[in-house]
Amino acid sequence: MRKLGRTTEQRLAVLRNQASNLLWYGKLSTTKANAKELQSYVEKIITTAINSYMDTSEVTQKRIDKDGNEIEVTVAVDGAKKLAARRAIMNKVYDLHEVKGQDESRTAFKARVGNVKHPLIEKIFNEIAPKYAERKEALGQGGGYTRIYLNGQRRGDAADVAIIELI
Repeated sequence: MRKLGRTTEQRLAVLRNQASNLLWYGKLSTTKANAKELQSYVEKIITTAINSYMDTSEVTQKRIDKDGNEIEVTVAVDGAKKLAARRAIMNKVYDLHEVKGQDESRTAFKARVGNVKHPLIEKIFNEIAPKYAERKEALGQGGGYTRIYLNGQRRGDAADVAIIELI
């Protein structure tokens, strides 16, 4: 692991921040050294999600509605493997939240977001993991979820700049 000219705490904080932004937005511009470190960090997160995203079960619960009637509701619950993976991933990324659009009303925003407590984690398990699991089955190989493009040198300090993106 490269030290990147920082202490361990600073280096891990930068990796967590960049990994969160890469997984949220799908693309990130940084230095070449940071991109190479970030690539292995993010690919381990995605592999963890792929290996466990299907571990769910449905549980029927009895609840009381507003009229006082007892109804049965079927709820999807994470299995032990997915729950452990979810907690491990939550330790490796920061929790990013949806942003309300400039012209979006408050009710429209609440309807779009719903009751999702950890949007980045939900995105990893509901969008990213199924996409790459399908790609893994089609190609017959795992890994290779990110790509690095070299983008020349930065003007101020002549550091090599790279763009890292999810494939």
